[in-house]
Amino acid sequence: MEIGFTKAAHSNCSAILWDNLGRNPEKAAVIGPAGTLTYKELVAEAARWGNAFLAAGCERGERIPFFLDDTPVYPAAFFGAVRAGFVPVLLNTQTTPDVLNFFLKDTGARLALCEAALAGRFSPETLAGTTLEKVVIANGEAGGNAQVAAVDFLAGQPEELACADTGPDDMAFWMYSSGSTGRPKGIVHLHHDMAYTQASFGEHVLKLDPEDICFSVPKIFFAYGFGNAITFPFSVGATTLLMPGQPRPAAVLDMIETYRPTVLFGLPTLYTALARSEGVDKRDLSSLRQSMSAAEILSQDIYDAWKDLTGHGPTEGLGSTEMLHIYLSNSLCDHRIGSAGARVPGYEVRLETPEGKPAQPGEEGVMFVRGHSSAPCYWNRPEKTRDTMRGDWLYTGDRFIETDGHYYFQGRADELIKVSGQWVWPLEVERCLNEHPDVHECAVLAHELADRRMTLRAIVRLRDGGRAGEAQSDELRAYVKSRLQPYKYPRIVEYVEDLPKTGTGKIDRQALLKGQTAGA
Repeated sequence: MEIGFTKAAHSNCSAILWDNLGRNPEKAAVIGPAGTLTYKELVAEAARWGNAFLAAGCERGERIPFFLDDTPVYPAAFFGAVRAGFVPVLLNTQTTPDVLNFFLKDTGARLALCEAALAGRFSPETLAGTTLEKVVIANGEAGGNAQVAAVDFLAGQPEELACADTGPDDMAFWMYSSGSTGRPKGIVHLHHDMAYTQASFGEHVLKLDPEDICFSVPKIFFAYGFGNAITFPFSVGATTLLMPGQPRPAAVLDMIETYRPTVLFGLPTLYTALARSEGVDKRDLSSLRQSMSAAEILSQDIYDAWKDLTGHGPTEGLGSTEMLHIYLSNSLCDHRIGSAGARVPGYEVRLETPEGKPAQPGEEGVMFVRGHSSAPCYWNRPEKTRDTMRGDWLYTGDRFIETDGHYYFQGRADELIKVSGQWVWPLEVERCLNEHPDVHECAVLAHELADRRMTLRAIVRLRDGGRAGEAQSDELRAYVKSRLQPYKYPRIVEYVEDLPKTGTGKIDRQALLKGQTAGA
Protein backbone atom coordinates (compact mmCIF):
# COMPACT_ATOMS: atom_id res chain seq x y z
CA MET A 1 0.00 0.00 0.00
CA GLU A 2 0.97 3.68 -0.20
CA ILE A 3 1.99 3.92 3.44
CA GLY A 4 5.16 5.91 2.81
CA PHE A 5 3.79 8.42 0.34
CA THR A 6 4.68 11.60 2.25
CA LYS A 7 7.57 10.55 4.46
CA ALA A 8 10.23 13.28 4.60
CA ALA A 9 7.92 15.86 3.00
CA HIS A 10 9.21 18.60 5.35
CA SER A 11 12.61 18.91 6.98
CA ASN A 12 11.05 21.55 9.24
CA CYS A 13 7.31 21.73 9.84
CA SER A 14 7.34 25.53 9.92
CA ALA A 15 7.07 25.28 6.11
CA ILE A 16 3.33 24.68 6.64
CA LEU A 17 3.07 28.35 7.69
CA TRP A 18 5.95 29.92 5.77
CA ASP A 19 4.83 28.48 2.41
CA ASN A 20 1.88 30.86 2.52
CA LEU A 21 4.20 33.82 1.95
CA GLY A 22 4.53 32.70 -1.65
CA ARG A 23 0.85 32.12 -2.36
CA ASN A 24 -1.40 34.32 -0.23
CA PRO A 25 0.51 36.62 2.16
CA GLU A 26 -2.35 39.12 2.54
CA LYS A 27 -5.04 36.52 3.26
CA ALA A 28 -6.38 36.20 6.81
CA ALA A 29 -4.63 33.32 8.56
CA VAL A 30 -6.38 33.65 11.93
CA ILE A 31 -9.51 35.51 12.96
CA GLY A 32 -11.55 35.67 16.15
CA PRO A 33 -12.21 37.75 19.26
CA ALA A 34 -8.48 37.79 20.13
CA GLY A 35 -7.56 39.41 16.82
CA THR A 36 -6.94 38.92 13.12
CA LEU A 37 -3.58 38.30 11.43
CA THR A 38 -2.81 37.84 7.76
CA TYR A 39 -0.35 35.14 6.79
CA LYS A 40 2.33 37.79 6.31
CA GLU A 41 1.66 39.18 9.78
CA LEU A 42 1.55 35.73 11.38
CA VAL A 43 4.89 34.78 9.81
CA ALA A 44 6.38 38.01 11.15
CA GLU A 45 5.04 37.25 14.63
CA ALA A 46 6.35 33.69 14.44
CA ALA A 47 9.78 35.02 13.46
CA ARG A 48 9.77 37.37 16.47
CA TRP A 49 8.96 34.47 18.78
CA GLY A 50 11.69 32.28 17.30
CA ASN A 51 14.25 35.07 17.61
CA ALA A 52 13.13 35.77 21.18
CA PHE A 53 13.64 32.13 22.14
CA LEU A 54 17.13 32.29 20.63
CA ALA A 55 17.89 35.53 22.46
CA ALA A 56 16.73 33.94 25.72
CA GLY A 57 19.46 31.31 25.34
CA CYS A 58 17.31 28.34 24.37
CA GLU A 59 19.38 25.52 22.91
CA ARG A 60 18.65 23.27 19.95
CA GLY A 61 16.04 20.64 20.87
CA GLU A 62 15.11 22.36 24.13
CA ARG A 63 11.54 21.78 25.26
CA ILE A 64 9.27 24.82 25.79
CA PRO A 65 5.95 24.05 27.53
CA PHE A 66 2.94 25.95 26.17
CA PHE A 67 0.14 26.59 28.66
CA LEU A 68 -1.96 28.70 26.33
CA ASP A 69 -5.53 29.31 25.23
CA ASP A 70 -6.54 29.48 21.56
CA THR A 71 -5.40 32.94 20.42
CA PRO A 72 -3.01 34.06 17.64
CA VAL A 73 -0.14 33.72 20.12
CA TYR A 74 -0.41 29.94 19.90
CA PRO A 75 0.39 29.42 16.19
CA ALA A 76 2.90 32.28 16.21
CA ALA A 77 4.89 30.93 19.15
CA PHE A 78 4.59 27.34 17.93
CA PHE A 79 5.92 27.97 14.43
CA GLY A 80 8.61 30.33 15.68
CA ALA A 81 9.84 27.69 18.12
CA VAL A 82 9.95 24.80 15.65
CA ARG A 83 11.56 26.93 12.92
CA ALA A 84 14.34 27.91 15.32
CA GLY A 85 14.89 24.25 16.26
CA PHE A 86 13.13 24.15 19.61
CA VAL A 87 10.42 21.73 20.79
CA PRO A 88 7.06 23.15 21.91
CA VAL A 89 5.20 20.99 24.43
CA LEU A 90 1.44 21.47 24.13
CA LEU A 91 -0.16 21.20 27.57
CA ASN A 92 -3.79 20.86 28.59
CA THR A 93 -4.82 24.11 30.26
CA GLN A 94 -6.95 22.17 32.74
CA THR A 95 -3.84 20.48 34.14
CA THR A 96 -3.70 20.48 37.93
CA PRO A 97 -0.66 21.97 39.72
CA ASP A 98 0.77 18.60 40.74
CA VAL A 99 0.62 17.26 37.19
CA LEU A 100 1.99 20.54 35.83
CA ASN A 101 4.92 20.10 38.20
CA PHE A 102 5.49 16.63 36.69
CA PHE A 103 5.37 18.07 33.16
CA LEU A 104 7.96 20.72 34.00
CA LYS A 105 10.26 18.10 35.50
CA ASP A 106 9.71 15.61 32.67
CA THR A 107 10.48 18.19 29.96
CA GLY A 108 13.48 19.64 31.79
CA ALA A 109 12.15 23.04 30.73
CA ARG A 110 13.92 26.29 31.59
CA LEU A 111 11.34 28.53 29.93
CA ALA A 112 7.58 28.19 29.50
CA LEU A 113 4.71 30.15 27.94
CA CYS A 114 1.55 30.76 29.92
CA GLU A 115 -1.76 32.51 29.36
CA ALA A 116 -2.09 35.52 31.67
CA ALA A 117 -5.39 34.20 33.02
CA LEU A 118 -3.60 30.98 34.05
CA ALA A 119 -0.41 32.50 35.47
CA GLY A 120 -1.43 31.61 39.03
CA ARG A 121 -0.87 27.94 38.18
CA PHE A 122 2.88 28.60 38.13
CA SER A 123 3.07 28.97 41.90
CA PRO A 124 6.19 28.27 44.01
CA GLU A 125 4.69 24.85 44.82
CA THR A 126 4.27 24.07 41.11
CA LEU A 127 7.85 25.13 40.37
CA ALA A 128 9.38 23.18 43.28
CA GLY A 129 12.06 20.77 42.09
CA THR A 130 11.90 21.92 38.46
CA THR A 131 14.54 23.64 36.32
CA LEU A 132 12.16 26.40 35.18
CA GLU A 133 13.76 29.85 35.20
CA LYS A 134 11.31 32.05 33.30
CA VAL A 135 7.60 32.11 32.43
CA VAL A 136 6.55 34.26 29.47
CA ILE A 137 3.04 35.62 30.05
CA ALA A 138 0.88 35.96 26.93
CA ASN A 139 -2.20 38.16 26.50
CA GLY A 140 -1.73 40.10 29.72
CA GLU A 141 0.57 41.44 32.40
CA ALA A 142 3.36 39.56 34.14
CA GLY A 143 3.24 39.08 37.91
CA GLY A 144 5.87 37.07 39.80
CA ASN A 145 9.64 37.50 39.77
CA ALA A 146 10.19 34.71 37.25
CA GLN A 147 7.57 36.10 34.88
CA VAL A 148 8.01 38.38 31.88
CA ALA A 149 5.24 39.79 29.68
CA ALA A 150 5.26 38.60 26.07
CA VAL A 151 5.36 42.19 24.81
CA ASP A 152 8.65 42.69 26.64
CA PHE A 153 9.99 39.27 25.68
CA LEU A 154 9.38 40.05 21.99
CA ALA A 155 10.46 43.70 22.04
CA GLY A 156 12.90 44.57 19.27
CA GLN A 157 13.01 41.07 17.79
CA PRO A 158 13.44 40.81 13.98
CA GLU A 159 10.52 39.78 11.78
CA GLU A 160 12.63 37.40 9.73
CA LEU A 161 13.92 34.04 10.92
CA ALA A 162 16.25 31.59 9.23
CA CYS A 163 15.19 27.96 9.40
CA ALA A 164 17.23 25.64 11.60
CA ASP A 165 18.89 22.75 9.77
CA THR A 166 16.51 20.14 11.13
CA GLY A 167 15.67 16.91 9.33
CA PRO A 168 12.27 15.30 8.78
CA ASP A 169 12.98 12.68 11.46
CA ASP A 170 14.08 15.20 14.09
CA MET A 171 11.93 15.84 17.15
CA ALA A 172 9.53 18.74 16.49
CA PHE A 173 6.94 18.94 19.31
CA TRP A 174 5.37 16.97 22.13
CA MET A 175 1.89 16.36 23.44
CA TYR A 176 0.95 14.46 26.60
CA SER A 177 -1.48 11.61 27.00
CA SER A 178 -4.36 12.04 29.39
CA GLY A 179 -2.74 9.72 31.91
CA SER A 180 -5.92 7.64 32.35
CA THR A 181 -3.85 4.54 33.15
CA GLY A 182 -1.05 6.09 35.19
CA ARG A 183 1.03 9.22 34.93
CA PRO A 184 0.80 11.06 31.58
CA LYS A 185 3.19 10.06 28.81
CA GLY A 186 5.12 12.56 26.70
CA ILE A 187 4.27 11.76 23.08
CA VAL A 188 7.07 12.79 20.72
CA HIS A 189 6.26 13.95 17.17
CA LEU A 190 8.68 14.60 14.33
CA HIS A 191 8.99 17.35 11.72
CA HIS A 192 7.40 15.34 8.90
CA ASP A 193 4.32 14.29 10.89
CA MET A 194 2.16 17.35 10.22
CA ALA A 195 2.66 17.10 6.44
CA TYR A 196 1.81 13.40 6.62
CA THR A 197 -1.57 14.02 8.27
CA GLN A 198 -2.34 16.66 5.65
CA ALA A 199 -1.45 14.34 2.75
CA SER A 200 -3.57 11.57 4.26
CA PHE A 201 -6.64 12.80 6.14
CA GLY A 202 -6.42 16.39 4.94
CA GLU A 203 -6.32 15.66 1.23
CA HIS A 204 -8.38 12.48 1.07
CA VAL A 205 -11.15 13.13 3.62
CA LEU A 206 -11.29 16.74 4.76
CA LYS A 207 -10.54 18.36 1.37
CA LEU A 208 -10.32 22.01 2.43
CA ASP A 209 -9.87 24.82 -0.05
CA PRO A 210 -8.31 28.28 0.52
CA GLU A 211 -11.72 29.93 0.93
CA ASP A 212 -12.64 27.78 3.93
CA ILE A 213 -12.84 29.16 7.45
CA CYS A 214 -12.13 26.38 9.96
CA PHE A 215 -13.55 26.48 13.48
CA SER A 216 -12.23 23.82 15.85
CA VAL A 217 -14.03 23.86 19.17
CA PRO A 218 -11.58 21.29 20.62
CA LYS A 219 -8.51 23.27 21.71
CA ILE A 220 -5.12 23.36 19.99
CA PHE A 221 -3.40 21.42 22.79
CA PHE A 222 -5.56 18.41 21.83
CA ALA A 223 -4.06 16.54 18.84
CA TYR A 224 -7.44 16.63 17.08
CA GLY A 225 -7.76 20.38 17.59
CA PHE A 226 -4.13 20.95 16.58
CA GLY A 227 -4.71 19.40 13.17
CA ASN A 228 -8.06 21.14 12.71
CA ALA A 229 -6.87 24.63 13.66
CA ILE A 230 -3.23 24.55 12.55
CA THR A 231 -2.14 21.80 10.17
CA PHE A 232 -5.04 21.53 7.73
CA PRO A 233 -6.05 25.17 7.18
CA PHE A 234 -2.47 26.48 7.04
CA SER A 235 -1.45 23.69 4.64
CA VAL A 236 -3.86 25.02 1.99
CA GLY A 237 -3.92 28.71 2.89
CA ALA A 238 -7.37 28.67 4.47
CA THR A 239 -8.40 30.69 7.55
CA THR A 240 -8.66 29.55 11.17
CA LEU A 241 -11.22 30.90 13.63
CA LEU A 242 -9.77 30.84 17.15
CA MET A 243 -12.05 30.91 20.18
CA PRO A 244 -10.49 31.50 23.61
CA GLY A 245 -12.40 30.62 26.76
CA GLN A 246 -14.90 27.92 27.57
CA PRO A 247 -16.78 26.48 24.56
CA ARG A 248 -20.25 26.78 26.02
CA PRO A 249 -23.01 26.07 23.48
CA ALA A 250 -24.31 29.66 23.35
CA ALA A 251 -20.77 31.00 22.85
CA VAL A 252 -20.05 28.49 20.07
CA LEU A 253 -23.28 29.40 18.29
CA ASP A 254 -22.43 33.10 18.65
CA MET A 255 -19.04 32.47 17.01
CA ILE A 256 -20.67 30.68 14.09
CA GLU A 257 -23.14 33.49 13.50
CA THR A 258 -20.50 36.23 13.88
CA TYR A 259 -17.54 34.80 11.96
CA ARG A 260 -19.34 32.54 9.46
CA PRO A 261 -17.02 29.49 9.48
CA THR A 262 -17.51 26.94 6.70
CA VAL A 263 -16.13 23.85 8.48
CA LEU A 264 -16.87 23.00 12.12
CA PHE A 265 -14.87 20.48 14.14
CA GLY A 266 -16.37 19.04 17.30
CA LEU A 267 -17.04 15.97 19.41
CA PRO A 268 -20.32 14.11 19.96
CA THR A 269 -20.71 15.85 23.33
CA LEU A 270 -20.52 19.22 21.58
CA TYR A 271 -23.02 18.30 18.86
CA THR A 272 -25.34 16.94 21.54
CA ALA A 273 -25.13 20.18 23.51
CA LEU A 274 -25.58 22.35 20.40
CA ALA A 275 -28.45 20.37 18.94
CA ARG A 276 -30.33 20.47 22.26
CA SER A 277 -29.52 24.05 23.24
CA GLU A 278 -32.38 26.49 23.67
CA GLY A 279 -33.25 28.44 20.53
CA VAL A 280 -30.78 26.65 18.27
CA ASP A 281 -33.42 26.31 15.57
CA LYS A 282 -33.48 30.11 15.29
CA ARG A 283 -29.70 30.42 14.91
CA ASP A 284 -28.11 31.10 11.52
CA LEU A 285 -25.84 28.13 10.79
CA SER A 286 -26.02 28.52 7.03
CA SER A 287 -22.30 29.23 6.61
CA LEU A 288 -21.43 25.64 7.58
CA ARG A 289 -20.89 23.36 4.61
CA GLN A 290 -19.23 20.56 6.57
CA SER A 291 -19.00 19.31 10.17
CA MET A 292 -16.47 16.83 11.54
CA SER A 293 -16.60 14.67 14.67
CA ALA A 294 -14.15 12.38 16.45
CA ALA A 295 -13.14 10.72 19.72
CA GLU A 296 -16.51 9.21 20.71
CA ILE A 297 -19.41 7.45 19.03
CA LEU A 298 -22.05 9.70 17.50
CA SER A 299 -25.65 8.55 17.93
CA GLN A 300 -28.21 8.41 15.14
CA ASP A 301 -30.35 10.84 17.12
CA ILE A 302 -27.70 13.57 17.23
CA TYR A 303 -26.57 12.93 13.66
CA ASP A 304 -30.13 13.47 12.47
CA ALA A 305 -30.68 16.48 14.72
CA TRP A 306 -27.55 18.23 13.39
CA LYS A 307 -28.53 17.37 9.83
CA ASP A 308 -31.94 18.96 10.38
CA LEU A 309 -30.20 22.15 11.56
CA THR A 310 -27.44 22.42 8.94
CA GLY A 311 -28.34 20.14 6.04
CA HIS A 312 -25.56 17.69 6.83
CA GLY A 313 -24.63 15.32 9.65
CA PRO A 314 -21.19 15.33 11.33
CA THR A 315 -18.62 13.13 9.58
CA GLU A 316 -17.07 10.77 12.13
CA GLY A 317 -13.48 9.63 12.40
CA LEU A 318 -11.07 8.12 14.88
CA GLY A 319 -7.48 9.04 15.63
CA SER A 320 -5.06 9.26 18.52
CA THR A 321 -2.40 11.57 19.89
CA GLU A 322 0.20 8.91 19.10
CA MET A 323 -0.80 9.01 15.40
CA LEU A 324 -1.30 12.81 15.61
CA HIS A 325 -4.68 12.79 13.87
CA ILE A 326 -7.37 10.63 12.26
CA TYR A 327 -6.60 7.27 10.64
CA LEU A 328 -10.14 5.87 10.35
CA SER A 329 -12.90 8.00 8.91
CA ASN A 330 -16.27 8.00 7.28
CA SER A 331 -16.48 10.15 4.16
CA LEU A 332 -18.74 13.06 3.33
CA CYS A 333 -20.69 10.90 0.90
CA ASP A 334 -20.62 7.60 2.84
CA HIS A 335 -21.36 7.89 6.54
CA ARG A 336 -22.34 4.78 8.48
CA ILE A 337 -23.73 5.44 11.93
CA GLY A 338 -21.82 3.59 14.64
CA SER A 339 -18.75 3.17 12.44
CA ALA A 340 -15.44 4.89 13.12
CA GLY A 341 -15.02 4.76 9.36
CA ALA A 342 -12.76 3.15 6.82
CA ARG A 343 -8.97 3.25 6.65
CA VAL A 344 -7.64 6.67 5.69
CA PRO A 345 -5.12 6.48 2.79
CA GLY A 346 -1.61 6.54 4.19
CA TYR A 347 -2.45 4.28 7.13
CA GLU A 348 -2.61 0.53 7.49
CA VAL A 349 -4.76 -1.17 10.13
CA ARG A 350 -5.12 -4.76 11.23
CA LEU A 351 -7.23 -6.54 13.84
CA GLU A 352 -5.73 -9.27 15.97
CA THR A 353 -7.59 -11.92 18.00
CA PRO A 354 -6.55 -12.75 21.58
CA GLU A 355 -4.65 -15.70 20.10
CA GLY A 356 -2.57 -13.34 17.97
CA LYS A 357 -4.21 -14.33 14.69
CA PRO A 358 -5.71 -11.95 12.09
CA ALA A 359 -9.40 -11.33 12.78
CA GLN A 360 -11.73 -12.25 9.96
CA PRO A 361 -14.47 -9.90 8.68
CA GLY A 362 -17.15 -9.74 11.35
CA GLU A 363 -14.78 -11.15 14.00
CA GLU A 364 -13.67 -8.94 16.88
CA GLY A 365 -10.00 -8.08 17.29
CA VAL A 366 -7.70 -5.52 18.89
CA MET A 367 -6.60 -2.83 16.44
CA PHE A 368 -3.04 -2.14 15.38
CA VAL A 369 -2.29 0.82 13.11
CA ARG A 370 0.77 2.15 11.33
CA GLY A 371 1.66 5.20 9.27
CA HIS A 372 4.51 7.69 9.17
CA SER A 373 2.85 10.20 11.50
CA SER A 374 3.19 7.70 14.36
CA ALA A 375 5.10 8.86 17.43
CA PRO A 376 8.41 6.98 17.69
CA CYS A 377 8.35 6.84 21.50
CA TYR A 378 7.06 8.08 24.81
CA TRP A 379 9.64 10.35 26.39
CA ASN A 380 11.57 8.60 29.17
CA ARG A 381 9.07 5.73 29.24
CA PRO A 382 10.84 2.73 27.64
CA GLU A 383 8.44 0.13 29.05
CA LYS A 384 5.36 1.98 27.84
CA THR A 385 7.07 2.53 24.50
CA ARG A 386 7.76 -1.18 24.09
CA ASP A 387 4.19 -2.05 25.04
CA THR A 388 2.58 0.37 22.56
CA MET A 389 5.07 0.94 19.72
CA ARG A 390 5.55 -2.62 18.49
CA GLY A 391 7.96 -2.34 15.60
CA ASP A 392 6.29 0.08 13.21
CA TRP A 393 2.83 -0.90 14.49
CA LEU A 394 0.97 1.02 17.18
CA TYR A 395 -1.02 -1.12 19.61
CA THR A 396 -4.21 0.87 20.26
CA GLY A 397 -5.85 -1.34 22.89
CA ASP A 398 -9.19 -0.74 21.14
CA ARG A 399 -11.45 -3.62 20.09
CA PHE A 400 -13.11 -3.41 16.68
CA ILE A 401 -15.14 -5.44 14.22
CA GLU A 402 -14.53 -4.83 10.52
CA THR A 403 -17.44 -5.13 8.10
CA ASP A 404 -17.27 -4.11 4.45
CA GLY A 405 -14.14 -2.06 5.06
CA HIS A 406 -15.66 -0.08 7.94
CA TYR A 407 -14.60 -0.49 11.56
CA TYR A 408 -17.00 -0.61 14.49
CA PHE A 409 -15.67 0.15 17.97
CA GLN A 410 -16.47 -2.48 20.60
CA GLY A 411 -14.64 -1.06 23.61
CA ARG A 412 -11.24 -1.21 25.21
CA ALA A 413 -9.29 -4.45 25.40
CA ASP A 414 -9.13 -4.07 29.19
CA GLU A 415 -12.72 -2.86 29.62
CA LEU A 416 -14.79 -6.06 29.73
CA ILE A 417 -16.34 -6.82 33.11
CA LYS A 418 -18.27 -9.84 34.37
CA VAL A 419 -21.80 -9.22 35.60
CA SER A 420 -23.73 -12.22 36.93
CA GLY A 421 -21.01 -14.43 35.50
CA GLN A 422 -21.31 -13.02 31.98
CA TRP A 423 -19.14 -10.52 30.10
CA VAL A 424 -20.48 -7.00 29.50
CA TRP A 425 -19.07 -3.99 27.63
CA PRO A 426 -20.08 -0.81 29.52
CA LEU A 427 -19.90 1.17 26.26
CA GLU A 428 -22.62 -0.98 24.70
CA VAL A 429 -24.97 -0.16 27.58
CA GLU A 430 -23.99 3.51 27.41
CA ARG A 431 -24.86 3.67 23.71
CA CYS A 432 -28.22 2.08 24.42
CA LEU A 433 -29.11 4.52 27.19
CA ASN A 434 -28.10 7.49 25.08
CA GLU A 435 -30.84 6.54 22.61
CA HIS A 436 -33.55 6.87 25.28
CA PRO A 437 -35.66 10.00 24.67
CA ASP A 438 -35.25 11.22 28.25
CA VAL A 439 -31.43 10.98 28.30
CA HIS A 440 -29.31 13.97 27.33
CA GLU A 441 -26.03 12.11 27.89
CA CYS A 442 -24.66 9.46 30.19
CA ALA A 443 -21.62 7.45 31.21
CA VAL A 444 -21.68 3.79 32.21
CA LEU A 445 -18.89 2.48 34.44
CA ALA A 446 -17.92 -0.73 36.14
CA HIS A 447 -18.80 -0.64 39.83
CA GLU A 448 -17.51 -2.93 42.58
CA LEU A 449 -20.04 -3.69 45.28
CA ALA A 450 -19.18 -4.11 48.95
CA ASP A 451 -19.20 -7.91 48.54
CA ARG A 452 -16.68 -7.59 45.62
CA ARG A 453 -19.22 -8.46 42.93
CA MET A 454 -19.12 -6.28 39.82
CA THR A 455 -22.08 -4.44 38.39
CA LEU A 456 -22.80 -1.45 36.15
CA ARG A 457 -23.30 2.13 37.31
CA ALA A 458 -24.98 4.63 34.98
CA ILE A 459 -24.48 8.35 35.60
CA VAL A 460 -27.22 10.15 33.70
CA ARG A 461 -27.96 13.71 32.76
CA LEU A 462 -31.61 13.94 31.76
CA ARG A 463 -32.96 16.23 29.10
CA ASP A 464 -34.62 19.43 30.23
CA GLY A 465 -37.89 18.61 31.91
CA GLY A 466 -36.80 15.11 32.90
CA ARG A 467 -37.61 13.98 36.44
CA ALA A 468 -34.98 11.99 38.28
CA GLY A 469 -36.21 9.29 40.58
CA GLU A 470 -36.78 5.58 40.96
CA ALA A 471 -39.59 5.55 38.39
CA GLN A 472 -37.23 7.03 35.82
CA SER A 473 -34.51 4.56 36.81
CA ASP A 474 -36.88 1.63 36.41
CA GLU A 475 -37.83 2.91 32.97
CA LEU A 476 -34.17 3.18 31.91
CA ARG A 477 -33.40 -0.32 33.20
CA ALA A 478 -36.40 -1.73 31.33
CA TYR A 479 -35.28 0.10 28.20
CA VAL A 480 -31.87 -1.59 28.31
CA LYS A 481 -33.41 -5.00 29.03
CA SER A 482 -35.69 -4.65 26.02
CA ARG A 483 -32.84 -3.88 23.63
CA LEU A 484 -29.90 -5.84 25.03
CA GLN A 485 -29.58 -9.07 26.95
CA PRO A 486 -31.43 -8.51 30.24
CA TYR A 487 -28.39 -9.07 32.47
CA LYS A 488 -26.71 -5.99 30.95
CA TYR A 489 -28.98 -3.44 32.61
CA PRO A 490 -27.33 -0.97 35.05
CA ARG A 491 -28.17 -1.89 38.62
CA ILE A 492 -27.17 1.57 39.84
CA VAL A 493 -28.54 4.72 38.20
CA GLU A 494 -27.44 8.15 39.39
CA TYR A 495 -28.54 11.56 38.12
CA VAL A 496 -26.38 14.64 37.74
CA GLU A 497 -26.93 18.20 36.53
CA ASP A 498 -23.91 17.86 34.28
CA LEU A 499 -21.20 15.34 33.50
CA PRO A 500 -17.58 16.41 34.00
CA LYS A 501 -15.63 16.98 30.80
CA THR A 502 -11.96 16.83 29.96
CA GLY A 503 -10.19 19.73 28.30
CA THR A 504 -10.93 18.08 24.98
CA GLY A 505 -14.68 18.00 25.60
CA LYS A 506 -15.00 14.27 26.25
CA ILE A 507 -16.71 12.88 29.34
CA ASP A 508 -14.11 12.75 32.11
CA ARG A 509 -14.42 9.13 33.20
CA GLN A 510 -11.49 9.40 35.57
CA ALA A 511 -13.28 12.13 37.51
CA LEU A 512 -16.38 9.93 37.69
CA LEU A 513 -14.34 6.96 38.88
CA LYS A 514 -12.76 9.05 41.63
CA GLY A 515 -16.23 9.90 42.89
CA GLN A 516 -17.36 6.27 42.87
CA THR A 517 -17.96 4.48 46.17
CA ALA A 518 -18.68 0.88 46.94
CA GLY A 519 -22.14 -0.08 48.15
CA ALA A 520 -25.58 0.04 46.58
